[in-house]
Amino acid sequence: MINSKITLYNSLSNREEEFKTVCENEVKMYCCGITVYDYCHLGHARTCIVWDVVRKYLQWRGYKVTYIQNFTDIDDKILNRAKKENSSMEEVSERFIKAYFEDMEKLNVTPANAYPRATHALDGIKKLVWELEQKGYAYEKGGDVYYSVHKFADYGKLSGRKLEDLQAGAGGRVNQSGVEKEHSSDFALWKSAKAGEPSFDSPWGKGRPGWHIECSAMVRDMLGETIDIHAGGNDLIFPHHENEIAQSEAVTGKSLANYWMHNGMVKVEGEKMSKSLGNFITIRELLEQYEPMAVRLFVLQANYRKPIDFTKDAMESATNGWHTLGEGLQFGLKHGGALNWTEKTQHTMIKSVQERFCQEVDRDFNFAAGVAILFDLAKDLRRESNIMVHEGKTTISSQELGDKWHTLTTLADVLGLKLDAVQSDTTSSHMSDEEIENLVQERITARKNKDFAQGDRIRDILKEQGITLIDGAGGVTKWHR
Repeated sequence: MINSKITLYNSLSNREEEFKTVCENEVKMYCCGITVYDYCHLGHARTCIVWDVVRKYLQWRGYKVTYIQNFTDIDDKILNRAKKENSSMEEVSERFIKAYFEDMEKLNVTPANAYPRATHALDGIKKLVWELEQKGYAYEKGGDVYYSVHKFADYGKLSGRKLEDLQAGAGGRVNQSGVEKEHSSDFALWKSAKAGEPSFDSPWGKGRPGWHIECSAMVRDMLGETIDIHAGGNDLIFPHHENEIAQSEAVTGKSLANYWMHNGMVKVEGEKMSKSLGNFITIRELLEQYEPMAVRLFVLQANYRKPIDFTKDAMESATNGWHTLGEGLQFGLKHGGALNWTEKTQHTMIKSVQERFCQEVDRDFNFAAGVAILFDLAKDLRRESNIMVHEGKTTISSQELGDKWHTLTTLADVLGLKLDAVQSDTTSSHMSDEEIENLVQERITARKNKDFAQGDRIRDILKEQGITLIDGAGGVTKWHR
């Protein structure tokens, strides 16, 4: 493997640093996961794809990575949904955890090593709250237990916020029992039980954990007192990650994580995504319109720390880009026989390309630059494929072609970009270009006549043949095999 150094941007220091692990060649990595009260949306897709590829890349670079992602399965939003549906907290959580895995499988997100849940980590949570109380960082009021932020001298070191500047009354000064907290910025570690809500036994009476404490407890239980990378969306920097640091480090006296990493948010057509604006898009809705790998490519072509804007033009561009890569990835499947490739044929990574890929991605996980290198390989293979089809020859040797294809497929796998079953089956479509064009025109006519059912039927027919349609502006429809 290339012997260059990896650098990454550390949100704690606000600068790029050389990556050094606690244990040699091992990475302990934790990502704040999903509160399971609804289907995952575009923002979740970005978070899960980004940290999935960081993990994949580190593994490819030779590290043994232990990757943990939690589920918050008890929360006011979950309880409100259960009440609205006349179901239970467990039923809501299980339904959306199942949906999460279905969505992630389509996006080719590799499962974490473990998915701890808040309700399964109660012993560790209660132990941590008790330790904070014993050390004087927590206090009990009316069955609620609060963290005293004034007791932790480093509070604000991640977000840059100063305690004295925090708005008075933030988070509420009075708890549900009418008992005042010692300070408006103190936050709940344990919440006393409300009538009709699920609750758990504790030294402070029946109740349930606060949101922030669960991650601190899970990190310690699953990975230890100090981990290498703690990741999540940048909306979690304050208060969630700031509070995690305060909770964990007050007890252990050690750094919770050596590197804090955060991905940027997703906008939709220039606006912040929200249900109130009517631009809230779930992964499921997204994948009804676009191919999963086009979504993955869209995410990877942007700097992970910057905001990205989901637009129709951007997704059409990502779709076209994915088809270019797909043509390159299909090269060996289409032409292996003609080139006399066999399972025993030995192909190697092109060292210069591998080195360039590592040099680019090693700089704070610059996946966009890595993708550009894949495009160069795919375009070379597409050009050779056209020459083979039209002239029956190639401009380079079979070995060189094999090495290019092997390099492309290896690097694409590092980024989690893969052909689906239809794309991998090069014999799936027996339609000629003329037959496809005729169906496309028939569909355009049907849609103009507002016969959308017929238009959908034609789309489904073409999809079964491995043909993807892209509806553009002005009624123009493009297609790709």
